[in-house]
Amino acid sequence: MNWTVALRILGLLLMMFSVTMLLPFGVSLWYDDGSWLPFVESFGLILAAGLVCWFPVRNRRKELRLRDGFLVVASFWTVLGTAGSLPLFLAEVPSMSFTDAVFESMSGLTTTGATVLIGLDFLPKSILYYRQQLQWFGGMGIIVLAVAVLPMLGVGGMQLYRAETPGPVKDTKLTPRITETAKALWYVYLSFTAFCVLGYWLAGMGLFDAICHAFSTVAIGGFSTHDLSIGYFGSTAVDMVAIVFMILAGINFSLHFFAWRNVSIRHYRQDPEFRAYMFILLMLSAIVIMSLTLLGTYADWDATVINGLFQSVSIATTTGFTTANYASWPGALPVMLIFASFIGGCAGSTGGGIKVIRWLLIAKQGAREIARLVHPNAEIPVKLGNSAVPVRVVDAVWGFFSVYVVVFGFMLIMMMATGLDQVTAFSAVAATLNNLGPGLGEVAAGFMTVSDTAKWIAVVGMLLGRLEIFTLLVLITPTFWRH
Repeated sequence: MNWTVALRILGLLLMMFSVTMLLPFGVSLWYDDGSWLPFVESFGLILAAGLVCWFPVRNRRKELRLRDGFLVVASFWTVLGTAGSLPLFLAEVPSMSFTDAVFESMSGLTTTGATVLIGLDFLPKSILYYRQQLQWFGGMGIIVLAVAVLPMLGVGGMQLYRAETPGPVKDTKLTPRITETAKALWYVYLSFTAFCVLGYWLAGMGLFDAICHAFSTVAIGGFSTHDLSIGYFGSTAVDMVAIVFMILAGINFSLHFFAWRNVSIRHYRQDPEFRAYMFILLMLSAIVIMSLTLLGTYADWDATVINGLFQSVSIATTTGFTTANYASWPGALPVMLIFASFIGGCAGSTGGGIKVIRWLLIAKQGAREIARLVHPNAEIPVKLGNSAVPVRVVDAVWGFFSVYVVVFGFMLIMMMATGLDQVTAFSAVAATLNNLGPGLGEVAAGFMTVSDTAKWIAVVGMLLGRLEIFTLLVLITPTFWRH
């Protein structure tokens, strides 16, 4: 292991992150909310920590190996989640314990959207902005941003990119150079954010709320500046803007890049994952709207359609915005929506969950095994579009799925051991491991009432979900540390 190189990169990344504290500091001064000091203190502490890591090994410039990339990514997200909690912990309003501050920070950074805060409408503007900013930076991944910036500092980016973006399509490059790929992704991300701000503003939001909600919408985070989330605005126009951008953010960003570069939507039509993703959203929305209509949940048809459509898209993409208390909906609807979050967004999007492409490959593999029962000697490849999927990729998907089930079951038992009932424990694990945010039962409105032990379990679940399990679990295997 290149410990010194990894430490150098960690120091550089921490110093980069410290600069982000200046933005909420500026917001605090602009609105004169009196909460500027925690951000100045956090800036100094994080910058100092970064310097301590970087300075002794500043001249070590060996090429990173893949193993080093995994170590940097896992350690940085862990350290960053802790460092990001400093302003929340140091602030007088809200008064948060260390556990609550780390939970809120990790929830923001991993774009989970679960919260331990109430009374959001009365919090200082700078604190509200900071929570949204955490989600925005976490959405595309600070490491991917770093890949675009750090090469000028002599840091190899490919290993970081591969570790940060696990999954079946992680090695797909948009451009010949990995740095240019990271920049391309961020250009698309920035463009979406700008258009989303404009959309919310035109729909009737104030500029501050528009910026904050655009951050969490494009990041598929789900944090809001109001306790009632998007439902606070009571606007169909705002709901529709949110729906459009949640759908767009749940699509593989490489498709957006190709569409922009080629001025064509051909790549969308040809991509099997995109077609499956849109089909799932349409079917789920139709079932929810029809069920709400039959059950008579809402008095008028407009409310039924908009609430059904909004919650279907929000939960299925793992955003976690709410316009209604879906946990109180009758019948099987709340559980069905929670299960939809297991699918999540597309690979290469800001969404959580297992990802559509993995479910698509599992379904095709299942169909192949059924066909083999009828034709035992037939060679039947698993195909995506017109291309056969390599056996290694299929094996990796099955491996991920099996590990996911084991991790989910273990975390469920741990949550129940803290005293939570089955429904609350199940939805809490689903909400954190899928980076969804809101759950059912006791955690429907937030995690403020659960024990500190349950919150730390949830923090681990958020990290595992954000890094898609393997990136974190690989660090505890003997093979990883064996020379």
